Amino acid sequence: MKDRFLKVQKLAIICFILFLGSSVSAQYRSFKISVKGDTINVVDKNNLKQGRWVIHVDPLRGEPGYENEGVFKNDKKEGEWRMYSLKGDFLALENYKDGGKDGLSQYFSPYGDLLREENWRGYNPDQPYDTIPVYGMDNNEILSYKIVKAEPYSVKNGTWTWYEPSTGRIMKIEKYDRGHLLDAPKENVIADEPMKKIKPKEVLEYEKKNSGKKKVKLRSGETNN
Repeated sequence: MKDRFLKVQKLAIICFILFLGSSVSAQYRSFKISVKGDTINVVDKNNLKQGRWVIHVDPLRGEPGYENEGVFKNDKKEGEWRMYSLKGDFLALENYKDGGKDGLSQYFSPYGDLLREENWRGYNPDQPYDTIPVYGMDNNEILSYKIVKAEPYSVKNGTWTWYEPSTGRIMKIEKYDRGHLLDAPKENVIADEPMKKIKPKEVLEYEKKNSGKKKVKLRSGETNN
């Protein structure tokens, strides 16, 4: 009786996924269905990426593969994006605006150690020009301002910090103002006392929810339009 119930339940799930797929295919050029039944990796009728995406990159020429998860809005990355190794280790948390990095990005070792923090400024493509300061030679004195075309989409802006993986101590700090390095890199700024290692919230959440490898099984869906 139990086996029969499970078969009926599986059949109902399959029928639901097929129904969902046929309904979605009428709206999108292509998409994928996750094991949870979520519609992801959507390409709309205008050939633009929309909504939640999982991007899988295989290892290539000695470089490790990874998976990227986040949201596209009109073909541009938007908001929080997370990166995982193919073994499921949390590697990076990046923030995007209008397709370019904007705000804080953090990068971690496979063991959850914070390696680097970056700060970026993203530009609005609808406002392609920006007023930036002009600095004097060999100093940080602002001499004037000029209007420039906002390319690329994002530039280094704010504090960049490198950490020693085993201790969490600060190894180097750089500060930027819209791509301009404000002061010389400060090497070997390790404090005398070791810092208490605190795992980031994203790592703790991932370890709590996933005891094994992270695997994302997908079903493709495409239309001929």
